[in-house]
Amino acid sequence: MKKILKLLLVGSLFGSFTLNNVFAEDKQDFSGQTVSVGVASEYEEDVWQSVADLAEEEEGIKIKLVLFSDYVQPNISLSDGSIDLNAFQHVEFLNDWNQANEGDLVSIGYTYVAPLKVYSEKIDALDQLKEGDKIAIPNDATNAGRALLALEQAGVIEVDDEAGVLAEVSDITKNELNLKFEELDAAQLVPSLPDVAAAVINNNFANDAELEEDLVIFNDAEDIEKLPDSYKNIIASRKEESENPLFLKIVELYQSEETVKKLEEVSKGSDQPAW
Repeated sequence: MKKILKLLLVGSLFGSFTLNNVFAEDKQDFSGQTVSVGVASEYEEDVWQSVADLAEEEEGIKIKLVLFSDYVQPNISLSDGSIDLNAFQHVEFLNDWNQANEGDLVSIGYTYVAPLKVYSEKIDALDQLKEGDKIAIPNDATNAGRALLALEQAGVIEVDDEAGVLAEVSDITKNELNLKFEELDAAQLVPSLPDVAAAVINNNFANDAELEEDLVIFNDAEDIEKLPDSYKNIIASRKEESENPLFLKIVELYQSEETVKKLEEVSKGSDQPAW
């Protein structure tokens, strides 16, 4: 009996040793590798800096952050190989960019869902809009569409249902106040506030400008669960790199409890984790 127990113990130890070795072999060593990630606002840069700190501490990976000032260059730079990943856009924006530029960029992981809010320095509610007032909206197709749908949600206008999430100003079917829509680069919406009755402003630019919440007169994500997946922000890569273990590790590091806390901090609770 003692001999049998001894053999079982040796077998158990050997099995444990072998199993641990298998797990050790499965764990890839990314130490010393560098990944460049393009972002489009200081707000997103703050969140990604916490991811970079975690990556270096836990995996020895160095994340190099590249800050862009618009929504055009991050995808161009990713497509031409200047950067490895970018994280600034939602699914619909990426799809639209690929179609317009014959691109093959893909999503490799969700980041967060951001609200789209209407701000004003002149009125306290959308029902105070007057005949002929001017509203500024983003000029890129996907955010323009979302802005118009938000205004429809608020009861300001009506939009042709067939236009979907890529609605354009020409798709407005009802505009009783004859409102004028000024389509601007997303980065120019905050400076436009003194000159318009209201502006529909992307959350990252609003946060970067530290716009006060008391300027918000509508929020399309008060019930964020009702927003479609196409408005979830993502981490993008080139198609041929979509299964790169190093890049998937970056996604895993982003989708952490540390990032949840950082998103809560920098967005003042408005952004929600999308994974």
